Amino acid sequence: MIASVLILTREDWVRLGIKDDYGLHKGVYSLFPKIADDSSRDFLFADKGGDYNAKQILMLSKREPAKPEVGSIVSKVIPESFLMHDLYGFEIILNPVKRDSRTRKLIPIIGKSDLLEWFKTKSPSWGFKTDEKTLMVLMSSVRKFKKGGNEITHNTATFKGQLEVTDRERFIHSFENGIGKAKSFGFGLLQIIPLQK
Repeated sequence: MIASVLILTREDWVRLGIKDDYGLHKGVYSLFPKIADDSSRDFLFADKGGDYNAKQILMLSKREPAKPEVGSIVSKVIPESFLMHDLYGFEIILNPVKRDSRTRKLIPIIGKSDLLEWFKTKSPSWGFKTDEKTLMVLMSSVRKFKKGGNEITHNTATFKGQLEVTDRERFIHSFENGIGKAKSFGFGLLQIIPLQK
């Protein structure tokens, strides 16, 4: 796996015509041209924000991104040993939803206590358990943008805390393939740093 940081100045943002999440989605996708006969996405990204002068987009991919026409990019290979620790600090931007059993529609999870409970309940399926003392919701909001004349709405929440790996295979899968819904729009990238016991 390859970790990359794309740095875009305010001028780069304007040159690329990025005005919303869909513009950012298109900008990141341009760095990973489609491979013939393969429609699957092999990368994740997260908008890490920035300051007045520049923004940083964190990316995780199975192949090296193309050199951007504007902005700068730094990439490095992640060693396999990086995923062999037991404890990690983490941060992740998710699209927290659940499916209504009757209508089959996706319903947003809202409210801090419901979000925390949802995350704790779901985390074993992602290969880890969270330390309840450290788990927090940094931010929750709604993102909206237009795509092909339709308005797309995503519920969003940023979770942060410490996790302990309980199923190595699932954990690696979650890291490499992302977690949850709307991954193509900047959700689901599990950002981790190893911790000592």
